[in-house]
Amino acid sequence: MTNEREPRAAKSPREHEAPANRVSATEALRSAAEQLTELLGRRPESVSALKPTDEGWEARVEVVEVERIPETTSVMASYQVLLDPAGQLLAYERGNRYTRAQTGGADRDR
Repeated sequence: MTNEREPRAAKSPREHEAPANRVSATEALRSAAEQLTELLGRRPESVSALKPTDEGWEARVEVVEVERIPETTSVMASYQVLLDPAGQLLAYERGNRYTRAQTGGADRDR
């Protein structure tokens, strides 16, 4: 018979860890940028968001779509990129387009 006041076993550390085949956040960032470059033929400017999901990783990547002079008038696009746990691209979708001079108002929030 057990005493109800005895502490219950804590969850094992493994229950809080990422899957063994999940790449690190840094590797996911690099992978998203490299694979999107290969598909679009343009190098991303930045990765503005990255978060782990049950299916792998989700990133938002900013890309210059039309270069203009001055640079503040260049057309940018925000892409949503889905990666599996190993960092392989599953899907991408272009979201908002905006000029570089825009400072991220409500039209860019997702």
